[in-house]
Amino acid sequence: MAEKPQIQLFVKASEDGESVGHCPFCQRLFMVLLLKGVPFTLTTVDVKRFPSLVPRYRESSLAGNDIFHKFSTFIKNPVPAQDEALQRSLLRALLKLDEYLSAPLEYELAHDPHLRASQRRFLDGDQLTLADCNLLPKLNIIQVVCQHYCRFGIPKDLRGVWRYLNGASETKEFKYTCPNSEEVVQAYRSVVRSPQ
Repeated sequence: MAEKPQIQLFVKASEDGESVGHCPFCQRLFMVLLLKGVPFTLTTVDVKRFPSLVPRYRESSLAGNDIFHKFSTFIKNPVPAQDEALQRSLLRALLKLDEYLSAPLEYELAHDPHLRASQRRFLDGDQLTLADCNLLPKLNIIQVVCQHYCRFGIPKDLRGVWRYLNGASETKEFKYTCPNSEEVVQAYRSVVRSPQ
């Protein structure tokens, strides 16, 4: 007889490093598993024992924060007459992100005051941060879904965005956690309006 798969839920630990801490996302998952009666083990993680993933620059946390909302509005739009305007809105948000990724950050200018275009790999520098963990999965979905259902993707002339995506695809953190494109396509099949 096959053994039931066991779920392990890792949640942020409280200040004492052992009991459940204050994280609404962890609490949500904890509650859902309990409500569904799913067997699982709970492990608290003392995040103070690990390096900080918070970006140095506040702007890095805000970069691209409206892109997924604009994508969702566009891709779920039931009114064909609005498609063009909603697509332009999404493209403007991507352009704004590209401008942020292309502009040198303070630390880059400290090394080279004449630098005109950023060479960093990620939002805040050359190391992934929480801001990247938030934005990269969304950008991947946008690229896959728009390319498949709308026959357009993130424009190739947005060099900063593509440098960012290509840099991410070289990291194990992104590569190993990225779903198969077909999985993303299937997940959006029921929400994308059929072409008229």
